[in-house]
Amino acid sequence: MISARVLPVVAATHRQWRLPVPATLALVPALAVLSAFWLLPLVHLISLGLQRHEGHDTAYWQVLSSAQYLSSLAQTCALAIAVTAAALLIGAVVGCFLARQRFFGRSALVALLTFPLAFPGVVVGFLVILLGGRQGLAASLFGQHWVFAYSLIGLFIGYLYFSIPRVILTVMAACETLDASLEEAARSLGAKPWQVVLDVIVPGLAPALVSCGAICFATAMGAFGTAFTLGTQLNVTPVAIYNTFTNYANFAMAAALSVLLGAITWIALLLARRLIRQTGANL
Repeated sequence: MISARVLPVVAATHRQWRLPVPATLALVPALAVLSAFWLLPLVHLISLGLQRHEGHDTAYWQVLSSAQYLSSLAQTCALAIAVTAAALLIGAVVGCFLARQRFFGRSALVALLTFPLAFPGVVVGFLVILLGGRQGLAASLFGQHWVFAYSLIGLFIGYLYFSIPRVILTVMAACETLDASLEEAARSLGAKPWQVVLDVIVPGLAPALVSCGAICFATAMGAFGTAFTLGTQLNVTPVAIYNTFTNYANFAMAAALSVLLGAITWIALLLARRLIRQTGANL
């Protein structure tokens, strides 16, 4: 039997989780839009991948048993990981420098470095072609052996082009919240510059780096405009979904690839959130 002391606690908890009537009414339009334009299409997308045609296996099993599609998923994941690592390394160094230093033209430099965020993927792909295409700058200076725009190297450069600005902005904002007295204390105790970076700055920036890395990974996993501009022969999953959907009208296979791509990205974002909680708790 519930004691008299427990009942008030249960009642208070119940009142805490109850939403006011105006707040509930305000959520109705958002829930309607979410259901109509996200949940229902997502359910339909998942169900398409479960369909069987002419006695064959479901599209999910066909993807998981196909060397071509597994290779596409593996290349997409490897490319996204490489882009994320390079963007974090370059963007963290540049972001810390810009956050700590004050010099003439700093604002113009920040604006220039973050300008790629205004470009769509098609424009980024076009810029990569101008750099490493058959008529690009590298080919005109060093010969046709330096044509790389239509390969995974060109796609890596394109993805890196719009990933670095995200890291720079995130790191600059995170550096503003770091306690400079901790760095001074470490130096006063005899810590070398690299020890200050590894023991003070990097742990302080860890939550921001993890969250920004997750965004860069998710963006690289699903980016299509740049890959499509550089060529539809690239073996990455977004291009494979486009080819399967438009060239072969295989809706079930395209749906299965989309769901698997989204599941991998969702798992990465979930792990990033848990890692952020752990790093935040350890600080």
